[in-house]
Amino acid sequence: MDTITLWQLAALAAASLLVGFSKTAVSGANTISLAVFAAVLPARESTGVLLPILIVGDTLAVLVYRRHAHWPTLLRLFPAVAVGVVAGAVFMLWADDEAVARSIGAILLFMAGVTLWRRRARPQPAPGEGAREDGAREEGAQAEGAQEEGAQEEPSLRAGRLKARSYGVLGGFTTMVANAGGPVMSLYLLSAGFRKLGFLGTSAWFFLIVNTSKVPFSVGLGLIDAQSLMLDAALVLFVIPGAYLGRACVGRINQKLFDRIVIAATVLGGLQLLLR
Repeated sequence: MDTITLWQLAALAAASLLVGFSKTAVSGANTISLAVFAAVLPARESTGVLLPILIVGDTLAVLVYRRHAHWPTLLRLFPAVAVGVVAGAVFMLWADDEAVARSIGAILLFMAGVTLWRRRARPQPAPGEGAREDGAREEGAQAEGAQEEGAQEEPSLRAGRLKARSYGVLGGFTTMVANAGGPVMSLYLLSAGFRKLGFLGTSAWFFLIVNTSKVPFSVGLGLIDAQSLMLDAALVLFVIPGAYLGRACVGRINQKLFDRIVIAATVLGGLQLLLR
């Protein structure tokens, strides 16, 4: 990081702007920021620089969408996510840049493929089903949450819990290794039938809590230090206008387009990491 050029700094600034936009509009688009940071900086160092920027974006997203989170979903995910974070920290002790990039890229592409297959095999919920898009009292509640509270038979209940645990471990692992948990969680929330505001509110709280919990691990691994924080101090200024832009645009994105953008961003980010 000692020899960052003006063009590289501009690329990092644009990626930081996109962090703010992704946190308040299209969560999956955050993989583009990840790709830019990993291209400009060494992959391992890039995760330490990006993490504080993500936390600022998460804080802004929570301020905007804090009322729309679905806490039963978050509470189901957190134990599995904790397992994934610890596994990711162990992986980071020995993995080099190439291993990190290719592992995460393969996971993202696999999860995108599974989600596309599920969406073709099962009709998506109509507006008003699952989480309410406008909603006042139940914003962020979704069909799967109701199922896991006893609305379905035991086999479906077990399948829902297994799905939450699987995505949770993958999300925790990928977010610890490369700050790439966003696409995994986006795919989970989409497959669970979340609408836009419930999706964004649940994601905001999820990543604020998870990313903050990663800080001690990142410091212990040497990914966050005084030098990385100095670069963060300059880049964080670009997160705020990005978040404002995302908030202004989110209401103009229809649900079908929203879902497609999330999946497309996940595929592009996965390909970039796998083929770099």
